Amino acid sequence: MKKIGLAILALVVIGVGFYFSSSKEEPKAEASKKSEQVVTFANFRDIRDLNPHLYAGELYAQNMLFESLVHIANDGKIEPWLAKEWKISDDGKTYVFKLREDVSFSDGEKFNAKAAKANFDAILSNIKRHGWLESVRLMDAINQKGGEAVHVSGEYELTLKLDAPYYPLLVELSVIRPFRFISPKAFINGTTKDGVSALSGTGRYVLKENRKDEYAVFEVNPNYWGTKPELQKVVVKVIPDNQTRLMALEKGEIDLIFGVNMVDSAAYNKFAHLKGFGGVMSEPLSTRMILLNTTDAITGDLNVRQAIQHATDKETISKAIFAGIESPADLLLSKNTPYSNIGLTPYAFDRTKAESLLEASGWMKVEGKKYRQKEGRELAITLNYNSNNVTDKTIAEFLQGEFSKIGMNLNIVGEEEQANRDRMKAGAFQMVFNISWGMPYDPQSFLAGMRKVVYGDYLAQQGLHDKALIDDTILHALEST
Repeated sequence: MKKIGLAILALVVIGVGFYFSSSKEEPKAEASKKSEQVVTFANFRDIRDLNPHLYAGELYAQNMLFESLVHIANDGKIEPWLAKEWKISDDGKTYVFKLREDVSFSDGEKFNAKAAKANFDAILSNIKRHGWLESVRLMDAINQKGGEAVHVSGEYELTLKLDAPYYPLLVELSVIRPFRFISPKAFINGTTKDGVSALSGTGRYVLKENRKDEYAVFEVNPNYWGTKPELQKVVVKVIPDNQTRLMALEKGEIDLIFGVNMVDSAAYNKFAHLKGFGGVMSEPLSTRMILLNTTDAITGDLNVRQAIQHATDKETISKAIFAGIESPADLLLSKNTPYSNIGLTPYAFDRTKAESLLEASGWMKVEGKKYRQKEGRELAITLNYNSNNVTDKTIAEFLQGEFSKIGMNLNIVGEEEQANRDRMKAGAFQMVFNISWGMPYDPQSFLAGMRKVVYGDYLAQQGLHDKALIDDTILHALEST
């Protein structure tokens, strides 16, 4: 698995920050809002398509509307949710879930095994979109052999069958998408892959209003089966610009800013120590990284990729750009990620080593030239970044200066988020920023995504001579028990 590290440059490990106002002197309108138990926060974009069986919507919004069979607790343990209990066969291939009998969708439709099966069938019918998930592949394999992967074994009993044991199944069933449940009445032509007619889930909230690219309003689901949340209303304002978000927070127009890449370290430290405000940071949840395309003429060279590793001063990135809030990532995943504390030796920051590696591949310093040359060609690499991200440009500019010290011309190009994602999925890059999926998706879903064209990982690794071995090793790890 070491070769994966030669296509991916890990930078820093990331937590998630919350900022919230606690001003003592409030306008009457604000006091009234608080008595109604309303919270308003900002996001940089609209909630988009919240179909729980697709991937375009905002995760936090889908999580408010739709629920899963099981739930991951803060300590990482799997807890009952819409399924009150379950049994696993001795061979690890069959799961029998006993469902709660007191749950309804927000449109009044009853949640039972029949409704649950309809949701699973809708997901499995869209194998092209979900086939990167090993659990989907293993259920589809049962269906392809003439069996029934999802079976109604009682009014409130659902049975799932896999073609092979798969230890992360319960984890994948608990994450926000695609294994969440929507009312079958909302299906279009018996499925969800072409959209849904309503957002009727079993969750704590319902979507009351959504003005595209302006705001969304969520209110408590009056028919929620469990303990109703104290917050009666959640308002999400769309504020794309970082400085505008911060001004809105300071003026009391929003109560908090939440999430990765929504605020820079300087602003975090400012508000964390500002009277009337506070900040909370989670334990490391994901890793900020750069993908290096191994099919490119320059970054396809192992020596060049290793030189980039040795020329990257992660300690300074952590301290100077993130003020220590995000710590250096010596490995692809943080040690608190399951199965990731395995004692690998990281690449050390060493410019001399980086230069010797470049020279070993024929990239030489030439008198009168600022950057190294090889056969009349300049050592020039382009790093693409998401211009909506508040820190990617800063990191890119830092790396541009650092790489020039070893004779490498790093061109940095910012672009709109969707264009950046499309570039990754097409493999049209030399270097591009990426992020691991975060727990609980890490490590299993993040690694599984390397076996299919999900994001840029798969395409970045296509130039590795042992790509097939890497994929097989990932598959073997996923099917281990």
